[in-house]
Amino acid sequence: MAAALTLFIGCATERNAAGPATGGSGLVRAGGADHGRTSRRPVSTYSIVARDGKTGDMGVAVQSHWFSVGSIVAWAEAGVGAVATQSLVDVRYAPGGLALIRGGRTADQALAALLATDDAAAVRQVAMIDAAGRVGAHTGEKCIPEAGHSTGRAKDGTVYSCQANLMRNPTVPQSMASAFDEACAAAKPAPLAERLLAALIAAQADGGDIRGKQSAAILVVRATTTGRPWEDRLVDLRIEDHAEPVQEMQRLLRLHRAYEHMNAGDKAIEEKDPDSAMEEYNAARALAPGNAEVLFWSAVSLVTVGRVNEALPLLAEAYKDTQGDWRETLRRLPKAGLLPDDPALIEKLTR
Repeated sequence: MAAALTLFIGCATERNAAGPATGGSGLVRAGGADHGRTSRRPVSTYSIVARDGKTGDMGVAVQSHWFSVGSIVAWAEAGVGAVATQSLVDVRYAPGGLALIRGGRTADQALAALLATDDAAAVRQVAMIDAAGRVGAHTGEKCIPEAGHSTGRAKDGTVYSCQANLMRNPTVPQSMASAFDEACAAAKPAPLAERLLAALIAAQADGGDIRGKQSAAILVVRATTTGRPWEDRLVDLRIEDHAEPVQEMQRLLRLHRAYEHMNAGDKAIEEKDPDSAMEEYNAARALAPGNAEVLFWSAVSLVTVGRVNEALPLLAEAYKDTQGDWRETLRRLPKAGLLPDDPALIEKLTR
């Protein structure tokens, strides 16, 4: 029989929490004949799913002492919802849940339907959120302690669910929720990915996975689909195997924002707005100081609009990176039409 669904929908500034599971840690066979659909070892982890109350963007963030946790736990689809499936994972909760939501079910209805068909629901931990901000969450009674979840609605209308299993302390989900609430209540809240990361940081500060740390992921998608999946993914970062995955995620997310500014600068160049481009390139360099890629392509873009003197000091900095041959890279750009085929100019730029 499937375990009963535990559903909490936060309202106003309240937060409801499911207490830590105290069931046994024995592994339970996957339901049905297809045993390959489930992990036979616990992908013990802490995660958060959320829908931004202002933008409608949805996301998942996760950390675990498990290799490549993001490829298993974190799922999201623009205009549909987000799912975290963990503990003894049945991955089909994610694509199956998203398909049910896409077909008209709410997140809690989709989760209940899947739990009802799973004779191993007692070892599952799953959270779903849909594009309307409805949440479904389940912590099976046989998830390895300490396990539980906490759902809520922040003051800005952001809805979320934090869940964890095999934690050092039973308070991890509540610590995550508190940190996320606080991040959402800031005078100028950070983007959703940074707030999701704040929840991961809080989980680790509260003891985290009792076995340690290994991998992490953040996935954020748009509120509505563009019809182009590659544009629907706003943030898609994974740390597959690292001694400090949450710290590394902080670094990568900062670098991701730098490249967003680079892309915005390139767009401004295309729109013949070099002043706005410089603002974006400067913001990128502030987030990623000394990054040769950022320096080099900022300079190339400036050259294309005739601002050679502004490009020269950036190239000089890029050339300090001896891991690559940036001068030779620049010499090859005229053939691709990315710089004028002007030998005197190229000589000046590569001094």
